[in-house]
Amino acid sequence: MRYQVTVKFHQDFVKVEGDSITIGLTSKPVKGKANAELVKKLAKHFGVSPSNVRIIAGFKSKKKIVEII
Repeated sequence: MRYQVTVKFHQDFVKVEGDSITIGLTSKPVKGKANAELVKKLAKHFGVSPSNVRIIAGFKSKKKIVEII
């Protein structure tokens, strides 16, 4: 399933509403650390392996499209 994800920094939460997710990240967006944290948090929230979570679009943006298998 694909979700539209909005990232908020300096916070720690996951909020799912339909096909959109708002997630708080504590990692800084440097060298992919924030994207790695995003994948780990979504995998834990949905109970899947991190390899089943892919960022489709928005690698360098606060708005992303993520696919969860």
